[in-house]
Order: sequence, then C-alpha cells, then structure tokens
Amino acid sequence: MLELLNSLGGTIFRQLLWQRASDLDLTYAQSQVLFRLAERPGSHMGDVAKAFGVTLPAVTHIVDRLEEKGLVIRGDHPADRRVYVLDLTRAGKALVEELEAIRLRGMERVLARMSADDRRRVLTGLVALVDAADSAPQDDARSPRGRKASA
Repeated sequence: MLELLNSLGGTIFRQLLWQRASDLDLTYAQSQVLFRLAERPGSHMGDVAKAFGVTLPAVTHIVDRLEEKGLVIRGDHPADRRVYVLDLTRAGKALVEELEAIRLRGMERVLARMSADDRRRVLTGLVALVDAADSAPQDDARSPRGRKASA
C-alpha cells in the first residue's frame, strides 16, 4: 500500500506541478517550504527544520533563496529576538495557489478516468486512512516504525 501511495505522487499531475516550480527555478525543498508556510503561517525557522528533519542551517539556506526570490519574508519573533518567524509574501501566496491549482487539475484528470464505483472505493479507503492517522498516538510519530515519510 505504501508503494502505491508513493507512486501516486510520481504521476503526471505531480510532474506538472514540479515542472512549473522548475520553470521558476525553485527546488523541491523550496517548494515544500512554501507549502508548509501556506499551511502554517508564522512558523519559526526551527519548526520548519524539525518538520523536514533537516538542520537549521539547511532551512536558513532555503529561506535565504526564497527571500531573494521575493516569496518569503523573515521577521522577528515578538517575544524572542533570537527566533525568526516566516511568512509568505503576496507573490509567495499567489505561487502556492497556482501550484495547488495545477496539482488539483491534475488530480481531477486522474479521477475523471476512474469509474464512479472506483472513486467511491478510493474515497472510503482515504477516509479510513485519515481516521487511522488522526487516532494514532503521538508517540508513533517519534518512533522509527511510525516515522512519516520525508516530504
């Protein structure tokens, strides 16, 4: 099942998504940070590093490039000047929306090729998967067996 879910990510709609990111000279890691900040505005640099399992200097390098491109802004934390808070700029938000729209259009094309019965079965399975993930103890995320696949 994990292999099937993984291969889904490599299908044509994902290729289109990363082709657009590549056209903009965005690396995969930069794109992932943009999506993370869209979901969690005001994230600390350390939170982003932890989310992707990388070092703070690695995230700093990625954020430096995103700032140069005008997609991310780094601000001071109101209570701790040693901590940087990250947010998307207007251009960054627009780019994430564009990339998300590309991904959704690709997914819609895939779903359109499936029968209604197959779509219902996939939906039932995905609901069960989300329910199982929501009910998993937090300790599972820290153990090697329960560790999430890298983004």
